[in-house]
Amino acid sequence: MQMFLDFLVPPRINGYYSYLTKPDGSHADPSASPSASSTALSILSDSPFPSTSISPSSSFASRTSLAMPAPVPSIPARVALVTGAAQGIGEAIALRLAADGLDVALNDVPCKTEQLKDLVERIKALGARAVAIPGDVTSEADVALMVKTAVEVLGGLDVMVANAGIVAMKPLLDTSAEEYDRIMAVNARGVMLCFKAAAAQMIKQGRGGRIVGACSGSGKKGISNMAAYSMSKFAVRGLTQACAAEWIRHGITVNSYAPGCILTPMLMHPDDAKNGGPASTAKLATGMPLDIPDAEPSVVAGLVSYIARPEAHFITGQTINIDGGLHFD
Repeated sequence: MQMFLDFLVPPRINGYYSYLTKPDGSHADPSASPSASSTALSILSDSPFPSTSISPSSSFASRTSLAMPAPVPSIPARVALVTGAAQGIGEAIALRLAADGLDVALNDVPCKTEQLKDLVERIKALGARAVAIPGDVTSEADVALMVKTAVEVLGGLDVMVANAGIVAMKPLLDTSAEEYDRIMAVNARGVMLCFKAAAAQMIKQGRGGRIVGACSGSGKKGISNMAAYSMSKFAVRGLTQACAAEWIRHGITVNSYAPGCILTPMLMHPDDAKNGGPASTAKLATGMPLDIPDAEPSVVAGLVSYIARPEAHFITGQTINIDGGLHFD
């Protein structure tokens, strides 16, 4: 006999589509049923089971139907908040999102306030609005203030990029408990606080959103002489998956990026010139060959740019490798 299965887009997702597709930017009731604009993809299916194995009911028919939402158009400029934005990957992400038409709130530690101010001017030159919000991502009060300021100055929060992070390259036997605590505070607690505060605001707004965290290739495979750092990045992977499962009903996707060797100030060292070129000292310190692939921060910014777009709605809970093929999942 032939089997019939109905796969319907969950109401929570349909609400997000309705929000994205309405001309006035307002969102529909998330509990609404799938709209007539949905595109139906039908698949014929002949069941190999004998007719006596399944009792006939209204749930079965001659076709398998997957109700799919219509393509999602672009929406008006949104607001992003990027932490660790003063340099490196965070700076590249902020500039790319601004070039994509988003207004951007910029965070980094207070000692980098001048760098943030310079970045504000560069973003304004791209035609986007920007605001600098110095603060410590390990402080729940500071993170709450970041989100509050972004909302008050720029009008909301649609994309959170929890990019801030620190690294220490030394054997675990030489790593103090204080050093471990600091790495976990910034790389794990800081990302958690940013995810939490952003999700609360996005849920309040009722129009979904994008949350993106900074993981690492060392969050996929532990790296020699980076034990504490690897622990913090494995934590980000678990957080990403758990939050994606919790917030999908609100139309919020949660993903992280896992870069390999990206040529940022964090990986540069004065001895690079004699050790084999940019980032060579870091590669040697972690037992990696000098010829592993490396790239500029713009490659990570390009990935985040895509994840932040409306058409990336079907990607959530993922920690995406971006390392030139260094690691495969």
